[in-house]
Amino acid sequence: MNAAAPPALTALVRRLRHLEIRIRKAVEAQVQGNARSILKGTGLEFDDVRLYQYGDEVRAIDWAVSSKGHGTFVKTYKEEKEQQTLVLLDVSASLAAGPAARRKLDVGRDIAGLLALVAARQNTPLGLLAFSDQKELYLPPVKGLRAAYALVQRLFALEPRGRRTAVGAAVRQALGLLRHRSLVVLVSDFLDQGYEREIALLARRHDLVVVQLHTPREQRLPALGIVPLRDAETGATRWVNTSAPGFRARYAAGAQQHGAQLAALCRRHRASFLALSTEDDFVPPLVALVRHRNRAGHRG
Repeated sequence: MNAAAPPALTALVRRLRHLEIRIRKAVEAQVQGNARSILKGTGLEFDDVRLYQYGDEVRAIDWAVSSKGHGTFVKTYKEEKEQQTLVLLDVSASLAAGPAARRKLDVGRDIAGLLALVAARQNTPLGLLAFSDQKELYLPPVKGLRAAYALVQRLFALEPRGRRTAVGAAVRQALGLLRHRSLVVLVSDFLDQGYEREIALLARRHDLVVVQLHTPREQRLPALGIVPLRDAETGATRWVNTSAPGFRARYAAGAQQHGAQLAALCRRHRASFLALSTEDDFVPPLVALVRHRNRAGHRG
């Protein structure tokens, strides 16, 4: 770290480094002697098709080519020499929910900063696209520790201009920016609608990891009687009886259904999925995801 760096930035990077060390040690303990990367993507990119042979996996069949009636064909792949990473981070107003020192936005920033330091150590290009209902900050994928420090500093100093969430629009922007197959880490609370088609397209073209952030109160409201609930993105306020059993049941069921639908969407398109609460330490589930991806060697 540069000696002239602000004390706040120095402390921030030190904290992120501590998180990085925890993750790296946990992963290395699981796969001793294995040089797999924490930011490992699929490691493969599409090369060609060939006729199906006995023993080939059914999921490797290229149904579009096979449907033409000239035989059954499977996709073949070649190893990627280098795979860049893009972090797609939601910074809309709904991310301000959560405890003062542990908002969804704080967790999202920590994850992005942590991945930047990991990428710098592994000499992997990493970029950032922070979004709300507009592009808030874009830093193209670059290698090196200096670039990682610059990303952390700019991200943590960012004051978003937009308030609403537009996941679909952000994904379309990312698709336009990425020229080669990349590892994309999409971090949001997904309090939005109409993004399913874009998620499917992103997962088809790139190796996708979806991280859903939520707070305990978004899963289950405390019984506080009749109180006003304000939408952070629209500013609309409505009065609800948080102690009414019917309202509490509907609220909890809605949150559970939202998470289940997002997880199912990711499974359907073979994207990795991780749900994180602001109340919990995100390192153990992140390590578990890395281990799963390293063992599987492919998406999903």
